[in-house]
Formats: sequence, structure tokens, C-alpha cells
Amino acid sequence: MPVQKREIFGWAMYDFAASAFATTILAVIFNQYFATVVAGGEEGVEFFGLRLHGASFFTFSVALSMAVSAVLSPFLGAVADALGSKKRFLMAFCFGGVLFSGLLYLIHAGDYWMGAVFFIIANIGFAGGNVFYNAFLPEISTEQNIGRISGFGWALGYIGGGGLLAINLIMLKYPEWLGFPAGHFSVHDCFLSVALWWLIFSLPLFFFLRERAKRSGSPIGKGYFREGYRRLRYTLGRIKTFRELTKFLVAFLIYNDGIQTVIVMASIFAADVLRMQTGEIILFFLMIQGIAFFGALIFGILADAIGNKRTVMISLGVWSLVVLWAFRLGVIWDPKTEFWLLGVLAALVMGGSQAASRSLQGIFTPDENSAEFFAFFGASGKFASVFGPLIYGIMIAITGSVQSGILSVLLFFIAGMAILWTVNEKKGMEEKQNPVI
Repeated sequence: MPVQKREIFGWAMYDFAASAFATTILAVIFNQYFATVVAGGEEGVEFFGLRLHGASFFTFSVALSMAVSAVLSPFLGAVADALGSKKRFLMAFCFGGVLFSGLLYLIHAGDYWMGAVFFIIANIGFAGGNVFYNAFLPEISTEQNIGRISGFGWALGYIGGGGLLAINLIMLKYPEWLGFPAGHFSVHDCFLSVALWWLIFSLPLFFFLRERAKRSGSPIGKGYFREGYRRLRYTLGRIKTFRELTKFLVAFLIYNDGIQTVIVMASIFAADVLRMQTGEIILFFLMIQGIAFFGALIFGILADAIGNKRTVMISLGVWSLVVLWAFRLGVIWDPKTEFWLLGVLAALVMGGSQAASRSLQGIFTPDENSAEFFAFFGASGKFASVFGPLIYGIMIAITGSVQSGILSVLLFFIAGMAILWTVNEKKGMEEKQNPVI
């Protein structure tokens, strides 16, 4: 069945839609609001007899949501392939994420347990939906254009996330531009805007993208779970025969740890270490979104030209430089100026590193097992999102400083690069075509 341009557009529009959650909730507004206001900032909260810094409590919430998603993803991916129903699973996770993102509107100072529960469920919806969204990539691309299509999705995501972030800035700082009096909107209205944005702009995928996978069985009732368990066992046994894919997944697990931790903690770092205000932080991330749009497109083209592995290696080198500079912030100019420069560097490689990683996974993955294998790709990323924030949160809890744990991130980049260096891209493509069973 030929792939139509509107299908590629519809697929990429989901990134445009869901990236509102990634920016406003995960990266910019809700995370630092939760850490500094809801969970008390430096004063912290009581947590099983301990007093935790608000940032630690937030990172532990991120880690728990990612752990749940990581456990569920491979199993649900197996069921989706068995039923030929990636779109239905994506719809369920999407709408669940939308609902609980909207419920964050109800969270105020001191509501840290309710806020954590709502956030965890919303983040599971976001992360789980991305498993099935990513699994469509091999179906709508070829080995010749997968880098460009993957990069196009990331680029649209940066436009979508940046677009809503710009609207949120106007809501908070310049509501008169929208015909409302000063102070009319609060950060809670921004959380509600995420739910609406995510819901509306995800519709093109559900309308335009066709489900090409065929049902391989017709389990009903408990048969869904039996079939999922059977196919998951099969996948666990089969994925080991793809040696290059396995090595890549291990490398991705490690280096994505660093990427996700930087993304989640950047605005908290800005607020805690540099005392940047919400408006200034939003402007900082708007700059990142704009530069990352071009970075994703450039790295998508670069991946098709020099190979996905080399592209990822280049990006990880830049990420390592970013972390080292952040640890020594203020070594050349004032810390805030250098933080903006770090934002430029991070933006150039942010989308590119992840788009090239997704493409590398795509060219190693058999089409008939796309949801299952991409579930393992997703699980790697989610386990990464468990360990990175968890370790960072422990470092904050021990030292009381958000800046102190930054070097732990560098270790993930170095170890990931070392393992990725051993991956043979050409051999991985050959294993996809002629797997050893």
C-alpha cells in the first residue's frame, strides 16, 4: 500500500501535538512550578520520614512514571503487533495523557501527592503513546528517506512545542495582546492549554494515517494477555539474534539517560542556580525550540549523508561539552550569559541526536515486528528516564545543590558513546534482512 504524503504529515503532526506536553509540562513551566512551589523548593517536603528538596521529589516522580511505562511498553507493543492495532493503543495513551494533563489545572502549593499522581499518569500517557507513534516510522519510510522523515517529525515537534510555549508566555506576561486584563492567566491555565493543544493537533494522525500491520491472531478477553505474553517471549528470544540492534539499544539506554536528564532538569537548574524568572526561562526555551527545529532538519539530512551512527556520535560529543561547561558555568563570562550559549549548543543537537537514534533503530528493525521492537526502543528510553533523574535527585538530596550532580550526566554520555562505537551500521541492516534464527 503506497504511502501518501498526507499520512507522513499526519504522523508528524502527532509530534507537533504531543510536544506541548514535553515543553510546557516536562521541560519549562510545570516541572519548575512543581519543584519550587508545589513541593516547597529548598524547604522541601516530608517523604517517608525524610525531608526532600522539591527538585528531588519531582525527579523521583519522573522516575516512577518512566519505570511503569518501561515495564508496560514491551508487553503492549507485542499485543499491538498481534492485533494490528498500533493506532488504537496510541489513541488510548494519547487521550489518557490529555485528560490528566488537564487535571494538573487543579494542583496548587502543598498538593504534591495529588500533583505527583496526576503528573505520573499524564507522563505515562505521553511516553507510552510515543512507543506506538515511533513504531509507525518504518511503515511510512524507506532506508533512503527514514532520516529525513524522522527529522521532519522532530522538527514539527519543536514548532508545536515552541508554538504553545510562546502562547503561554503571552498568556502570563502580555494577556492584553489576547484581549484580557493583566494577571488574568496563571500557570494553571498553561497546563490546561497543553491538554487542548495535544487533543486538537493529534487528530490528523488518527484521520490520515492508515494501519498497515495485519492482525496475526484474534485473541479475546484474557486471550489478549496470553497473546501478548507469548509474543513478548518470542521477541525476547528473537531480538538477541539482532546483535547490532541489541548493542545499539544498550548504548541508547545509557546515553539517552543524559539527554533526558538535561531536558527535564534544565529549567529547574535555571530557576534554582541562576534565579531566572518564569518569563525569562520561557524565552530561553523558545530560543531552544527555534534552533532545535533547524538542528533536527540538518541532522536528519546529515544522517542520510554520513550514516546515523556517525551523526549520533557527533551529537554526543557536543552534549558532553555542554555538561562540562555547565559544571564550570561562569568560567569565561557571567553564568547567565554562558547558560544562554549552552542553550544554543544543546538546541543544535537535541532533536538531531534523538531523530538519528530513532532512524538507526528503524533501519535495524523488521517491519513485521515494528511495534514490539520499538517498544524495546521506548523501554530503553524510559529506563534511561528512570536512572538519570533518580541519580540526579539522589545527588541533590545528599548535597542540597541542583548544580552538584551535573557531572553524573557526563558519565552516561561517555559510556553510551563507547558502546555505540562498537555498533556496525551496515551489519545491522544485513541482520534485518537475513536474521539468524
